[in-house]
Amino acid sequence: MSATVPPWAAADTYAAALRAGRGPLFLRRDDGWLLPLEVERWCARADPVDLDVLDRCEGTVLDVGCGPGRLVAELAARGQTALGIDVSEAAVDHTARLGGPALRRSVFEPLPGEGRWGTVLLMDGNVGIGGDPHALLERVAVLLAPGGLLIAETAPVDIDERVHVHLTDARATVGAPFPWARLGTPALHRYAQGWERAAQWAVGGRRFAALRNRNASSSAEPPNRAAVISSQRARKPSGDSPVASR
Repeated sequence: MSATVPPWAAADTYAAALRAGRGPLFLRRDDGWLLPLEVERWCARADPVDLDVLDRCEGTVLDVGCGPGRLVAELAARGQTALGIDVSEAAVDHTARLGGPALRRSVFEPLPGEGRWGTVLLMDGNVGIGGDPHALLERVAVLLAPGGLLIAETAPVDIDERVHVHLTDARATVGAPFPWARLGTPALHRYAQGWERAAQWAVGGRRFAALRNRNASSSAEPPNRAAVISSQRARKPSGDSPVASR
């Protein structure tokens, strides 16, 4: 397993929670503070707040840390080209069962379609992946097409926290600690130097920010925001598609 894959990715506790569709499951800081993980919501169908986010997506969509795949499955059902990536085999398998294409891959590993994605999603707190917001935003900028859109779900409070956490079900702690970050929208904006602020909004107790990629190294036109993208359900994407088979 790659060094970029956190130790909980293969954990039975996490896989069991996805199979059951419920927690309890938490991220635990060293001081004992617990952040509840919303397994039930992640394993359900995309809710109205999710659908509002998906309506804002442009072109092809890469869902980073797709979890059990509700968003990728919804995009595929709409006929949009989309791909989920997750370090958890259980999450990737669950996504596939819903009809969403997914790869077991870290965002920091080579990915299909680098530099050609219309939208990258960092939902459900995934702006914290790797515990280094600068590094994550730099990586997302490489993945996006010039003018492409990042939609990130931020913390519901103004926070800028970079810590090491464990995965726990409140009975047992799984594996070694791994780096994580929690960012409110103001903190995300502070890290997003070189990005254009596109939008920010709050709905259903959740907060989001959209940033547009300013890639001065390319004169390529931004993705066609009105285009209807062909379905990702095709087994053999064309060479022009940013999505490749596993």
